[in-house]
Amino acid sequence: MLFWRKKLLLSKIESSYGVDSSPAAATDAVLIQASDVTLTPLEAEELPRDVVRAGGEKGAFLRQLVGKHVVLEFSVEMAGSGTVDTPPAYGTLLRACGLAETINATTSVQYDPVSESEESVSVYMHIDGVLHKLLGARGNVSLEFAVRQKPRYQFRLMGLFAAVTDVAFPSPTYANQQQPLPVSNENTPTATLHGTSILFSNLNADLGNAVVHDELVGSEEMIIEDREASGEVTIEAVTVATKDWFGAVTAETLDALQVVHGTVAGNIVQIDAPKVQLLSPRYDNRAGKAMLTMGLNLTPDSGDDELRITTQ
Repeated sequence: MLFWRKKLLLSKIESSYGVDSSPAAATDAVLIQASDVTLTPLEAEELPRDVVRAGGEKGAFLRQLVGKHVVLEFSVEMAGSGTVDTPPAYGTLLRACGLAETINATTSVQYDPVSESEESVSVYMHIDGVLHKLLGARGNVSLEFAVRQKPRYQFRLMGLFAAVTDVAFPSPTYANQQQPLPVSNENTPTATLHGTSILFSNLNADLGNAVVHDELVGSEEMIIEDREASGEVTIEAVTVATKDWFGAVTAETLDALQVVHGTVAGNIVQIDAPKVQLLSPRYDNRAGKAMLTMGLNLTPDSGDDELRITTQ
């Protein structure tokens, strides 16, 4: 019997695509949330061997598996590393989602989108003594802020299949991942949209990577084929005189979004999107107050800059 609660994720950047970087429990452990892990250990297309049967018998044919890969979905708490210029433990996962890491000495670590030469990771997913590997893993990430909840990243990774093996469950060392602060008036000091401070209950952003498994003779790879970032925000509604959100929608205005979460150096995460279009406004009710929910279309400004994540 295997216990589902006994899980461990290790992640390490690969020097060469698809070559196992051998992440270690002592240095490469990422603390993930226990409640929403989904592992598909083997996903593939099924190719039936539908040959003629001499006697014309009915029945199923052998199905050959092609395009074998692994899909892993999970979430990670959004927090800093504890040191302003040290990457958080989940930084390798952001890099596998097509975000380049830049360390600004004594200041911050930032993650910006790239459109080529995306990095890949080897991911080890331990399930109580059974090891599932994702090699050459790349994926997509979305961000979620909800009042009175921990902010989090949601990852969906795809990796090349490797043989599943029995191994001793390792003892991890978790580092560079602080305790997250709930989203609140106290812990989230800055939230601005189109030059206006907003009172929001929910905000999410999805990097929108389209990841495909491509295979040629002599090559097999997870490719981030395209990227289209989007999101949604729910804010307290105000008069048109205070802020004309509807005018911004109809004028197709592009302007900035910024959220700063955390107040203590080493555990601050900042989200910046320079050119956000507002879409499809609709009213909702919250405790008797009118709330306005709008879609967010996150477009680039000067290229590869539509969504920046900074830890500081």
